[in-house]
Formats: sequence, structure tokens, C-alpha cells
Amino acid sequence: MKFDSVYYEPDSLKYPLGIRLREMFQDLPWIPIENHNSIKEMQEKPNSEFGRMKRFLIVGTRKTHKYVENHKVSDYLVPYTSSGCTAMCLYCYLVCNYNKCAYLRLFVNREDMLDRLIKRSFKSERPLCFEIGSNSDLILENTITGNLLYTIPRFAEEGRGKLTFPSKFHMVDPLLTLDHRGKVIFRMSVNPQEVISRIELGTSPLQKRIEAVNRMCEVGYPCGLLIAPVILVENWRELYTGLLEELRQGLSEKMKGQMFLEIILMTYSYVHRAINGEAFPNAPDLYDPERMTGRGRGRYCYRQESREECEAFLRGEIGRILGDVPILYIS
Repeated sequence: MKFDSVYYEPDSLKYPLGIRLREMFQDLPWIPIENHNSIKEMQEKPNSEFGRMKRFLIVGTRKTHKYVENHKVSDYLVPYTSSGCTAMCLYCYLVCNYNKCAYLRLFVNREDMLDRLIKRSFKSERPLCFEIGSNSDLILENTITGNLLYTIPRFAEEGRGKLTFPSKFHMVDPLLTLDHRGKVIFRMSVNPQEVISRIELGTSPLQKRIEAVNRMCEVGYPCGLLIAPVILVENWRELYTGLLEELRQGLSEKMKGQMFLEIILMTYSYVHRAINGEAFPNAPDLYDPERMTGRGRGRYCYRQESREECEAFLRGEIGRILGDVPILYIS
């Protein structure tokens, strides 16, 4: 992963990971900032610079640690070691939160965050599941920080319950020999290759994602798949039938025997349209006025009749092609 420069909070260099990052990227300009959440130079850049802004790395400390209740795979969404990403998925929900400043931010106070998480894991009457990858892609981040190599064995030994995170990347080899004790649920996000190539810019190809989740399953990680986001492009039925056929052919028998599915339909926004129109003028426009309706705060979602049509189709095709695989939810 290549960056043009590093913007950093000076206090971040007091942490071991901050020191290591300073050495790792010592040949790049290091530009001090007061707060990773407010970099005026970035905020003032035009939308057309969105892609180039992904080549800036931001280093700081995470100061907010609010756990948000969740009722899907996990019990809580947990702010963890990064936010943003170097990929450029045209629908990325982080853009709604960070606008064009959805670049990769690394938070070096990982010891504080994991201490807090382990302590919280013992405060419930039952074991909990904590989602640590809702703000970034931890497989991608791990190629820089090694944070999963720190997190997984320590939580396995000291924590209660489970951790989980999703990914669109295939670089899982460093995780295969870790002592995870079955306490980490790995979820691979998949989409038809045509969608990946045209819309999920900078992410791993479908075949490599399939191979990666097979390897994680083989060494004992509980694994699932997110078909996400489902995008109702013109030929969406053919594309998602093709995706399911590729999964049937490519997933290992062990993976097919123990996996679960999550299905999420795409939401979009005025902010996405503004940025994508200027930064990626040749990219497809994901806004479909015939199928979409407003969802508040400048966001769009598929109309109820389109959602029902899609859900019925996917449930039928999943049953026909993959069999009786559990579908945790369709949202």
C-alpha cells in the first residue's frame, strides 16, 4: 500500500504503534495536525480529489469509545483501531459520515481499546459478540499495523464471548496460524465480479475472496458471507444468480456446511452522487429514481416493492443453488 504523506497527531508518537509507523513511513512527509477529525486542508479539497485523498494516511488516537447496540451478528458495534479505507467503493456508507474525508485513519492506542473491550466482555450475564470492523476493513488495515495479530490471540486468551469483523480483502494468511480458540467470527463480503470491478474499486476480486474465506474456515474460524450490498442494476437477477453459482462451485464443503448469510440492500445518498460525479465521471450512476425513495438526511433506499421483489428472488435462488443455508437477515 502506497501513500503520498502522513498527517499525524504528535501525541500518537508516544505509543509503540505510532513509533513503528513513523519508522515504516520515514521516507514520507509527516505533517502535524491538531485533530484527526478536522483537517482543514482536506475539508477544503474539491470532490474531484476524492481518489487522490485516499493516498493520505492519518495517524492519531481514538478518543471516543461509545459502544452501540446492534442486533444482527453482534451485540455491539465497537469503535476500534481504524476508520475509513483506501478502497473506493462507490456506495461506501462511511462517506455519509466523513464525506470526502473517508481516507484511512489509524488509531495507535490499541492497548487502551482492547483493555476496555476485554473488561466489557465480562460485564454481561451472557457471552457477547463485539463487531470491531464496522468503521474500516481490518484485513486491509492489518497489512500495515498488524493489529489483528495483536487483537485475536489476546482476546482469545483474556476475553469472553466473540469478536467479529467483515472484509472485502483476501490477505488473511497472517491470521491462519493464530490461536483464536473459535472466538473470532470472520465474514467475507461478496458481490458479482462485474459489481466488484465497476463499483467496489480497489478491493479484492471475488475468486480471491472465496479462497480466503475457505482458508479461514479450514483453520477453525467460524465464517459467514455478506452478500452486500445488493445493487439492483439492470441485469441484477442474472448477476446474483451467477454469484450464487460461483459460491456453490468455489466454496469448500466445510465452508458450505457451517456458514451463514447476511444480505444487505444498498443505500445511497446525495453526498455519494456529488462525490462520484466529480471524482469518477465515467463510473455508473447508482441512483435509480424509479426504484429508490428518500430515507431522510439526503439518503436513498430501494422502494418497498423493489425490496420485496429482491428478497423473494434471492431467497428462492439461495435455496435452489446453495440449499438450506441460514440467512440471518435481509435488510
